[in-house]
Amino acid sequence: MLCIPGQPGKDVCDPQVGVTRRDILRVGGSAVMGMTLGGMLQLQAKAADAPASGSGPGWGKAKRVIMCYLQGGPSHLDLWDPKDGVPDNVKSVFARAQTKVPGMDTTELMPKLGQVADKLTMIRSMSYTPVGLFNHTAAIYQLHTGYTADKVSPSGQLEPPSPKDYPTFGSNIVRLKPPTVPMLPFVMMPRPLQESNVVNKAGTAGFLGRAYDPYYLFPPGDDMDLAKMEKIRVDDLTLRPEVSEARLDRRARLRDMINQGMPEVDKAVAKYDLDKYYDSALNLIMSGRAREAFALNKETEAIRERYGRNTFGQCCLLARRLVEAGTRVVEVIWPKVANSDNHSWDVHTGLTDRMKKQSAPMLDAGLSALIGDLDERGLLDETLVVALGEFGRSPQRGVSTSGNSNSNDGRDHWPYCYTAVVAGAGIKRGFVYGKSDQTGSAPLETPVHPIELLATIYHAVGINPNTIVYNHLNQPRELVKAEPVTKLFG
Repeated sequence: MLCIPGQPGKDVCDPQVGVTRRDILRVGGSAVMGMTLGGMLQLQAKAADAPASGSGPGWGKAKRVIMCYLQGGPSHLDLWDPKDGVPDNVKSVFARAQTKVPGMDTTELMPKLGQVADKLTMIRSMSYTPVGLFNHTAAIYQLHTGYTADKVSPSGQLEPPSPKDYPTFGSNIVRLKPPTVPMLPFVMMPRPLQESNVVNKAGTAGFLGRAYDPYYLFPPGDDMDLAKMEKIRVDDLTLRPEVSEARLDRRARLRDMINQGMPEVDKAVAKYDLDKYYDSALNLIMSGRAREAFALNKETEAIRERYGRNTFGQCCLLARRLVEAGTRVVEVIWPKVANSDNHSWDVHTGLTDRMKKQSAPMLDAGLSALIGDLDERGLLDETLVVALGEFGRSPQRGVSTSGNSNSNDGRDHWPYCYTAVVAGAGIKRGFVYGKSDQTGSAPLETPVHPIELLATIYHAVGINPNTIVYNHLNQPRELVKAEPVTKLFG
């Protein structure tokens, strides 16, 4: 199914806040929320022309983008920006560890990433001042769309997704740069963006329309089911047993015969080039390209173990298979909703055990394997990989910064300074961009706002970040009101 919903998680980070599945993409009568696949492909082609020219380092280098979105806000001090000579309640409980690149140390939690540090850039000066953005949902919206939401409560909660929302970045990309092969343009997995009862805010195409929504691959199972990627179903990309390829071809010819007998109808719809979109839909089904990409069992056991036999690791592996097959944008969302338990990054309590035994090993294996594997296959030069959360964690443990309570073994939300990892598509290798102060509280130099990173993604794909789109009221809006950080590129 295009959307295979899992069990909605429940966020306890902010305790004060309190579709029936259908077969779609069926040839001859399929629909996505009432829209046929042919219609969806037709709408995707109605993109305003992006500015043809661009300039600066990295322009147009990325043929594909993989976003590893670490929902919950990983602690930069405990992963990839360790500090020495600081008070005990600031210093990480984890030891500093050297990587392949001098001056690019991580903590002991990232040994595998350290081995591919010569292939990536760490941005240690991600920063923004929160205005209604101190909690997860509003910050998630900003990171994905480049805009702040209209309605934000003091706790950071939002109204549910709406057709008037700004589009998530992947929807903008596939609208302006659709794939050149019969392949799913944009895939999001393994769960929706979610904070409490606000589900998938910033995870839709918003005012662009449903034609540009991601393909939602949400296998069944809760957040703690580490084997949920073994339950992938892609029935919508498979011919029904009673419909052979020959029968499908006959249907297409019958459609052509009917069209030939209806010249007035042909004339009326000629400008829409409907045959092109129906043919694209048939090609997607009949080529088998998408079905093959989802077949994780075709990978060797060694490569599956390298990525990690857990939800995040197997999503990273599937992301590689998808971009290899022609998908333009893949977003891997951290498999645990933001809250203070288990392998969530939202470590208000239990930071030491949770990061050491649960979240960090999964991130270390999955992200390092993704970057290394792409490079070994010759794909990294044209694939932009981005990994970050909506913010970092507070320099001082046990201190409240967002109204949440924190134990002595916990850190609160901290948008003023954190770290992102970027690699591929001309990004400098073995490089640290920006610098945080002695306690990781604020950038000392070259701060990077999340919307500037979004602008950099658009720039890398060959889309001018200032490209105008029209919202639901037909009002002109820039993709993002920011300039790309071109110094990240070699």
